[in-house]
Amino acid sequence: MRIVSLCPSLTELVFDLGRGAELVGRTKFCVHPAPLVDHIEKVGGTKNPKIGRIVALAPDIVLLNEEENRREDAEALRAAGVRCHVSFPKTATDTAAMVRSIAAAIDARHEGERIAADIETRHRRVTAFARGRDPVRFAYLIWREPWMTVSDDTFVSALLTDAGGRNVFGDRADRYPAVTVEELAGAAPDVVLLSTEPFPFKVSHADELATLTGVARDRFHIVDGELLSWHGSRTPAGIDYAESAIEQARGRVAGG
Repeated sequence: MRIVSLCPSLTELVFDLGRGAELVGRTKFCVHPAPLVDHIEKVGGTKNPKIGRIVALAPDIVLLNEEENRREDAEALRAAGVRCHVSFPKTATDTAAMVRSIAAAIDARHEGERIAADIETRHRRVTAFARGRDPVRFAYLIWREPWMTVSDDTFVSALLTDAGGRNVFGDRADRYPAVTVEELAGAAPDVVLLSTEPFPFKVSHADELATLTGVARDRFHIVDGELLSWHGSRTPAGIDYAESAIEQARGRVAGG
């Protein structure tokens, strides 16, 4: 089978499903697992793939994500007779279903079931542990200039909410709303999680935000954006990581 992946987390998933040798195209952002992806041809970016080149590669299937990729590119590929698999998981359980679907599409059902079942097992454990406990109020920032966060209609917010969090900007209409430092301070989160992607937040940015908002510096923490936002074979570890982030914040709140 000849596979093209236009989403970084799906490229990694194909390898973890045991089908990496069948990948013939990837985006320039598909960097995991390194160095195994190095020999796979780059066919543009997630928003500007080289449609002509993808068609010329004669793939049996192209994997896309509804958020990462553009509808018009999927339509152009289909118009050229290319089979496309488009997914858009927003929760851990959605991700388990996506893994099974992709695994079936590329004849890797056994490995797909292993990953999907692992997601479901960890999800049940984490949600059961969080049930009945006071929620930890969190904000999750993904960008600077402007400061941007996530609503409840996102995968990362679902992961953190399942683990016992409550998104202070969860009810925003936009999935990735811009917020001011005044709004961040007024929301009074127990913890502000600064993601390493898409903006690469560092300790200096936590210092900056503490100064700008007047929120205590120990409420700002850098977190691994790949673990919390890549849906696929990272999701089992991501579920545990989300729980760890929320429980660490809970401990600090309890400790005053």
